[in-house]
Amino acid sequence: MTEFRTLVEQARSCRRFVEKEPLTMADLEWLINCARMTPCARNQQTLRYSLITQGHVCDALFAKTTWAGALKDWGGPHPGERPTAFIVISLPGNAGHLTWVDMGIAAQTIQLAATSRAWGCCILASFDVETCRTLCHIPEELAPRLVLGLGKAAETRVVEPVPADGRLAYWRDAENVHHVPKLSLDQLVIGRFQE
Repeated sequence: MTEFRTLVEQARSCRRFVEKEPLTMADLEWLINCARMTPCARNQQTLRYSLITQGHVCDALFAKTTWAGALKDWGGPHPGERPTAFIVISLPGNAGHLTWVDMGIAAQTIQLAATSRAWGCCILASFDVETCRTLCHIPEELAPRLVLGLGKAAETRVVEPVPADGRLAYWRDAENVHHVPKLSLDQLVIGRFQE
């Protein structure tokens, strides 16, 4: 069994997938079953999910997403390494700030659950909202806010200390390993109060 901190460390954004081994609708339903058990404000359960494994819908949605803004010379996953499934998380149009928190909790839960099964997940906020609404038949009273690209992971991602120059941008090396600098515990904790 994977220790939880290890699972969190492995749950980096994945941007390359094994396209010839697609996820199924049952796989996506399992992920949503995990997410639906998370805490949410006033237990209102206002998030709604669109699950996509259909090839032509995946292709059309993929074409309207933007991947890895920090990798300026990379336009996103190439054919053969694109996500094989998507989950769109939608909120009510009048969603308050706590519903946005709920969405983050649900998205992270999906990311962790996917990682626990050696699947990759990339949480995307950069996509064409109206195209997504049309493709997924999302009702007008809901607004698509996140698109999660999913599939069997096909890239190595590693966490490492922030370099001496303080740069936090992720990068890839010559072997296409994805490096993610993370601040240390002491850099993040601004106070400790104990007996």
